[in-house]
Amino acid sequence: MTDDKPAKTSRQQVYTLLVQVGRKPGDDLPAKATGGALMCYASGVDEAEAVRETVAILKQAELAVLEVEGHGSLDEQKEAGAEIPPEEEALMLRALEENSVIVAQMTALYD
Repeated sequence: MTDDKPAKTSRQQVYTLLVQVGRKPGDDLPAKATGGALMCYASGVDEAEAVRETVAILKQAELAVLEVEGHGSLDEQKEAGAEIPPEEEALMLRALEENSVIVAQMTALYD
């Protein structure tokens, strides 16, 4: 006798987050930079969890997180009519599959 249980569907989604960071010793930002901006794709059951996980990872990387701005889930962005390039969507899906945080872009900020 076999139990044919339906596969559990994951409640995880992937969220786009824009993170602003300040300076901190060991942050690996360029010497004259005043901070940085990071575009991250993070998985979570909701955006709050994705933010918490992202902040924790960035703090481990010696970054001084100042602010996190959520841009919604992949589905929400598509529903709003956002055009997401295939390479970005691939990174988003990778974050979802790996239940991880991916820093897709890091830009140093200057005065």
